[in-house]
Amino acid sequence: MLSDDSRLEAARAQTSVAYAEAAKLQRRSRVVTRMLTLLVVALVIAVAALSYRMLRLENYVLPRNSTALATPRPIAPRTALSSGEKERIGLFDRTWRSVVHITTLAVRTDPFRLNVMEVPRGSGSGFVWDAHGHVVTNFHVIAGADEAKITFADKTTVNARLVGQSARNDIAVLRVVGLPNNVSPLAVGTSQDLVVGQDVIAIGSPFGLDYTLSTGVISGLGREIMGAGGLPIGGVIQTDAAINPGNSGGPLMDSAGRLIGVNTAILSPSGASAGVGFAVPVDTVARVVPQLIAYGREIRPEIGVVLADDSVTERFSLPGVLVLGVAENSPASKVGMQPTQRTPTGDIVLGDVIHQVDGKDIRKTADLLLQLEKHKAGDTITISVVREGKPTALSVVLASNVVGDRSNAF
Repeated sequence: MLSDDSRLEAARAQTSVAYAEAAKLQRRSRVVTRMLTLLVVALVIAVAALSYRMLRLENYVLPRNSTALATPRPIAPRTALSSGEKERIGLFDRTWRSVVHITTLAVRTDPFRLNVMEVPRGSGSGFVWDAHGHVVTNFHVIAGADEAKITFADKTTVNARLVGQSARNDIAVLRVVGLPNNVSPLAVGTSQDLVVGQDVIAIGSPFGLDYTLSTGVISGLGREIMGAGGLPIGGVIQTDAAINPGNSGGPLMDSAGRLIGVNTAILSPSGASAGVGFAVPVDTVARVVPQLIAYGREIRPEIGVVLADDSVTERFSLPGVLVLGVAENSPASKVGMQPTQRTPTGDIVLGDVIHQVDGKDIRKTADLLLQLEKHKAGDTITISVVREGKPTALSVVLASNVVGDRSNAF
């Protein structure tokens, strides 16, 4: 057993060691604190020195008290506008009032209050077609809308009535009562003599910015794009003029200010202009618009047949499009075109397979429609069919599709 003196000595030794350790830690803490303080002071001195040097340099390069800084810059005179600029300015001045901004509305019901209200649906462009107040735009601009409003150059906004539409060619005609002053129809050109490389001008409302002009050239002709009706539009004009959302339905004009197309689509993954825009050719517009005004729908030549889906052609490796049915008293029935039939025993007997029209190969339904649209009712065409494995030529007189009741969406 340790004596009391021994315990006292041991306690004193432990206390001395603890005090020594505490003093050692305190000294280390003071050293670290001093080093950090010196580092902060050094950084402050460095920043102050750098700021002073920058201030000296700024005063040397740009003296703050110099009166030259308050002296206005003289306006540099410019030369006269080039002939190309003058022509472009003159063209815009002659045509911009004929372009309109179209806003579409949809009627919706408030699910909580059951109130009927109009909500914005979209917007696009259009142009005045004639002095009777007809306005041409794209079908997809007004598709699904319950109401459309047209804003003119003088900022007046009026309600428009739908006159007719052709989803097949992405064209629609609206009408307003009375045109503002200084608004005249655009001059109509032709798309037959267009050449790649000639100048074009587009006017529209991209992203809602009305009366925006963009310039470019025709970069391609004879293109084919898918229309709003799910069928291809042929003979489309390709241009590198900036075409963006909101330009749809606006005019594409040549350097003389003549309408040569209706801007309808862009080819861009982002949805913005990538230098590849498309316009429905004016020859198609000039053919379809009078029909829409007169009948409310497009009048097309037809032969009076029901065709099988293109998937059937592919599945059975047929040399053309298969005729499923033939309408009574139609041009096809008059020349004896054979439909697909089912025998009493349940077997299917394939009808005629249309594989050529006037010597042009027909591989799908769209090919046949595009060939028929090159003609009018009353024209005689030669249709080559394969019947029971043998080719047969039929001379068919085209008829027009039946004109139904005019359907106005609004």
